[in-house]
Amino acid sequence: MSVVVVQPSRTRFFPFDARQVSLDGGFWGDRIQINRERTIPHGLDQLRKAGNLNNLRLAAGAGGDYHGFADSVGAVFPFLDSDVYKWLEAVGWELARARDPGLASAADDVIGLVGAAQRPDGYLNSYVQVVGGGVPYRDLSWGHELYCLHHLIQAAVAWHRALDDDRLLTIAVRAADHLPSALVDGHPGIEMALVELGRVTGERRYLTMAAEMVERRGHGTLPGAERFGATYWQDHEAVRDAASVAGHAVRQLYLDCGAVDVAVELGDDRLLAAVRRRWDDMMRTRTYLTGGMGSRHRDEAFGDPYELPPDRAYAETCAAIAAVMLAWRLLLATGEVGYADTIERTMFNGVLPGISLTGTEFFYTNPLQRRTHRVPGGTGERRPWYPCACCPPNLMRMLSSWEQYLATYDDSGIQLHQYASADIVSGPVRLRMRTGYPWDGRVTVHIVETPPEPWTLSLRVPRWCRSATLTGPDGTLAAGAGPVKRHRRWRAGDVVELDLDLPARITEPDPRVDSVRGCVAVERGPLVYCVEAADAPERTEIEELAWDPSRDLTSVPRPDIAPAMIGVDVPVTGGESAGAIPYFAWANRGVGGMRVWIPR
Repeated sequence: MSVVVVQPSRTRFFPFDARQVSLDGGFWGDRIQINRERTIPHGLDQLRKAGNLNNLRLAAGAGGDYHGFADSVGAVFPFLDSDVYKWLEAVGWELARARDPGLASAADDVIGLVGAAQRPDGYLNSYVQVVGGGVPYRDLSWGHELYCLHHLIQAAVAWHRALDDDRLLTIAVRAADHLPSALVDGHPGIEMALVELGRVTGERRYLTMAAEMVERRGHGTLPGAERFGATYWQDHEAVRDAASVAGHAVRQLYLDCGAVDVAVELGDDRLLAAVRRRWDDMMRTRTYLTGGMGSRHRDEAFGDPYELPPDRAYAETCAAIAAVMLAWRLLLATGEVGYADTIERTMFNGVLPGISLTGTEFFYTNPLQRRTHRVPGGTGERRPWYPCACCPPNLMRMLSSWEQYLATYDDSGIQLHQYASADIVSGPVRLRMRTGYPWDGRVTVHIVETPPEPWTLSLRVPRWCRSATLTGPDGTLAAGAGPVKRHRRWRAGDVVELDLDLPARITEPDPRVDSVRGCVAVERGPLVYCVEAADAPERTEIEELAWDPSRDLTSVPRPDIAPAMIGVDVPVTGGESAGAIPYFAWANRGVGGMRVWIPR
């Protein structure tokens, strides 16, 4: 049994079992440790306070009032069970990494509560059972029933694969078997979950149901389209035919994750091509520099092509996570490392900004500009939780499974996609990767053990890198963007060193993005940078900054923000400089103005 988030039966690249990849300090090791020691315990505390666990107790027969924040039209949020399931998924991956008796005991209690809430017929949804009169599937547009089931299944898969624990899987199978047919839910996600459930159980009926759900969407079957239109939930055009992404960003990306899973299992090249076509269009016309997606607040949706306002960016944290999930599936399915480039950019600049450096405060939306004199209630202040708290536990499960996204293998050898200090074991091959990335561009790979037969080691040179060299037993060579492969008979003790040049650089926007035309952004390596008010010249508001192209950018240490962090001094008019820090680290020093794009 492989400990993986996604386990396709046929694919170009194969994911490593989480037990084969272990992080050893460094940037990502530190982030995972914070997630384990602070974020996940914080999440449990917030689930208790917010009433998510209490709602399940009510469904199990306890007395009391249902807890659920009311939205702008007075409706109680019906999807709060999903946050519990995402937390459980994160715990499953973490317990596979290191046994924690306290965390395991808390999770046992939550799993027991989920089981007690399930009806004898297998149905499970606390909102419907307690508030909705007990009648299932009567509000598929807005009810989120299958969305909640999706996260229950994903948690069950994690516990089954990571811990060989089938308590959640038994619950999830009974809940999935309660579905009367291939329904179309207002919030996609169930499609990829059912495919994974089929992979775990060996029952093809789940794949068949997922495939039917994909085919049924796009034919105007969901009622209630007058609120945002059928595009909101991608019910306006068949999945096979839609040329571009549309509507609610997370819904679109989750739907395409499921479509890729179905396509891979069925060998459906046309369906896979449709997803890739939408992906290419999305990356070209509807993706922020940070990898963020979704430019409209009203319906959390993609906008028109090149509609990417920095100050009004919605860029929901969940959308960035969904983009990583989709890029990973496309990478496995195609073997094209450009998808790994997107994973890198989005993880550093789209996902990580959603969580504070301490691990206990969050962003739901991620604008690329915050005005000094903002409207009250605007963006820019992190919160310990949200009434609609989809993003915090989503971050927990993403970070808990992150080591699974670092590398892949195929019949020829091993591909290193993301750079971190980690040990990787693949049969008779054992690698030790060490790096100071993203602050330092040197990645050293030690061949600790190897078979006598030749095999191929592949390392990715990111698209942002303008100069790279690879040094190894065969000498040193210059390397361009893309995969750099070395096929040889390796020996224990061999060392391969990839040096990525990462000076600070200026990035200009596509001129069709009219909201930032005439501006520049600062990047260094895989990181997008921003200037906060705290680092602007004295008596200068963030809106007054203008880049001075006559002087160079300078990389400088920023231990005041975090150990090992590298900042950039940006020359601005008036002979002064503004300090830029990685965008993921903004809003950790209080609330103030911030901008990524700086006028010339």
